[in-house]
Amino acid sequence: MTRRRWSSLGRLVSLVLLVLWSLFPVYWALKTSLSTNAAAQQAPVQMLPSHPSITSYQALFGAGPEAADAAGGIGQALVNIVVETVGATVLTLAIAVLAAYAFARLRFRLKNLVFYTVIGTLTLPVYATLIPLYRIMSDLHLVNSYIGIIFVYTSGFLPLAMWIMYNVFLALPLGIEEAARIDGAGALQTFARIVLPTARPGIAATAIVTFLFGWGQFIFPLVLSSSSATQPLTVLLAAIDSRNVPYPIINAAAVVAVAIPAVIVFFLNRWIVTGITAGSVK
Repeated sequence: MTRRRWSSLGRLVSLVLLVLWSLFPVYWALKTSLSTNAAAQQAPVQMLPSHPSITSYQALFGAGPEAADAAGGIGQALVNIVVETVGATVLTLAIAVLAAYAFARLRFRLKNLVFYTVIGTLTLPVYATLIPLYRIMSDLHLVNSYIGIIFVYTSGFLPLAMWIMYNVFLALPLGIEEAARIDGAGALQTFARIVLPTARPGIAATAIVTFLFGWGQFIFPLVLSSSSATQPLTVLLAAIDSRNVPYPIINAAAVVAVAIPAVIVFFLNRWIVTGITAGSVK
């Protein structure tokens, strides 16, 4: 066998081992979630569930005989993470689109200073803003509330979202906006009917990236939410061992937490790539 074939075989084996190393924990969580609590703890360990069951998922979503006392608040935590992530995504996107378009197209004093100051906050460590944000939210009585968490998420996601949209708007040909104005369209009409539809791939990419960042948040909701009424799934999973929740339900929650962003990335990958690279070529 030639050296090139050995090299190709080595890369293939390395790739297979890497995939197995990455996916085996996901498979084990899925396998455990489909098992009964007794089967999940039996020895010797079985690689496949002997009697697959979806009772853990029924309990997770508030159905089935175990839902009343075994889910440990996971269903509420799932609702919380959806509300907080979607809310932060919508608010971030609304502000980022308007702000980025203003910085890309309008002329006003100190524009560059304000823009690069906002973008410069991306370099700040998370822990540098954690305590000040907590004090602000506490003074506004927004701790343990959806609104407080959404505001904090938005403050962290906005600079990156604005940077992406800024480059998207810069890449759009200015001529289509000028043609719309010549035809009698006002500034708002041009923005709503010409600019936004043209920038749709970038807007979609920004929304997806923001949603994924929000879904994976841990440290901010851990500090800002001590109540199960607002704690997201990521925080609850870290402390769920103390609640005597059966292992299959814990793993079912973990599978759901991983599956939602994985499905989004798998099916919307084209939008992410197209949107983020939209501002790379004029």
